[in-house]
Amino acid sequence: MAVKIKTKDGLIDISNGVIATVVGGAATSNYGVVGMASKNAIRDGFDGILNRANYKRGVVVKSQDNEITVDVYIIVGYGLKISEVSKNVQDSVKFNLSNQLGINTKAVNVIVQSVKVLDE
Repeated sequence: MAVKIKTKDGLIDISNGVIATVVGGAATSNYGVVGMASKNAIRDGFDGILNRANYKRGVVVKSQDNEITVDVYIIVGYGLKISEVSKNVQDSVKFNLSNQLGINTKAVNVIVQSVKVLDE
């Protein structure tokens, strides 16, 4: 399933993989986010941090009309305020989707899958 954007010159299809890459990059660039987590860790058999090539396993995109709802699964560093990290992820994801892809975001749902102790 892809997001379709109508322009005066035609139709643009943006795949969910592209959206997941932009969302994952935006989410992991925030302070306090250790990495992306898989939305189905048991089914995927993976409970660690996803690398850039697997961001689509940690992002769910639901599109309706010209707006999308995004679910982002993240791992947060221990000792940080989860609500602040989540709010920063929401703002960053909304900004990057609008700025880079021209997609209006209805909602960005942040799901914290795990908390990881940061090595110092």
